[in-house]
Amino acid sequence: MIFMFDVDGTLTPSRGRMDKDFSLWFGSFCHDHDVYVVTGSDRPKTEEQLGKDIYSKLKGAYQCSGNDHWIGDKRIRTSEFEDLPNDELHNALNVELSVSKFYIRTGCHIEIRPGLLNFSIVGRNANDQQRKDYVEYDEIHNERNIIAEHLRNKFTGYNFQVAGETGIDIVKKGEGKEQVLTDFDKDAIIHFYGDKTFPGGNDHDIAMEVRARGNDAVQVDDWRHTWKLLKEKCKQ
Repeated sequence: MIFMFDVDGTLTPSRGRMDKDFSLWFGSFCHDHDVYVVTGSDRPKTEEQLGKDIYSKLKGAYQCSGNDHWIGDKRIRTSEFEDLPNDELHNALNVELSVSKFYIRTGCHIEIRPGLLNFSIVGRNANDQQRKDYVEYDEIHNERNIIAEHLRNKFTGYNFQVAGETGIDIVKKGEGKEQVLTDFDKDAIIHFYGDKTFPGGNDHDIAMEVRARGNDAVQVDDWRHTWKLLKEKCKQ
């Protein structure tokens, strides 16, 4: 039995560190089960969020939506795309940045990772209050979904998916989180947990593929919800 987890909003608060009590419990869970993470973040950020002890206990870590695969300190494979972003896409993102009515800009709005580009109106340098301000703005104006849908129609070779609290993840079609499933047998029993399994979210495609295989893909509210569900699973 395989357990796969998103990180931000699923095992940790978004961009935050894992709760200490949950971490202690989850460490034992990792000892007893085959546990993988599948996240849009890079390895240093995930290791910071989960802690080195938990990271070392993972069966594998799929960073950057599966484009950078690690087992412990060993990099198994990575992807680099010279045309991600291409000039036209890069320019389109800057246009979205310029026309957004959200008033805070903190820098690092376009971040290139292995096989993935992350776009954020508020910017990845935002502090907690600035992130909170954008979350509230986005909940009212649905800005990220509107931007993602607009770009999805314009650049048909890419997927644009709402990720975390403030970002949009951009990957080539077929090279999002769902790609990690090719590493597992078709008859493997997989349980996936993510907070963005809805259409347009960056957990959606992998959730749909897991369900197509006859397995469970669970939409969670936050890390507390994940912990509650895992405790219930352990009692079965």
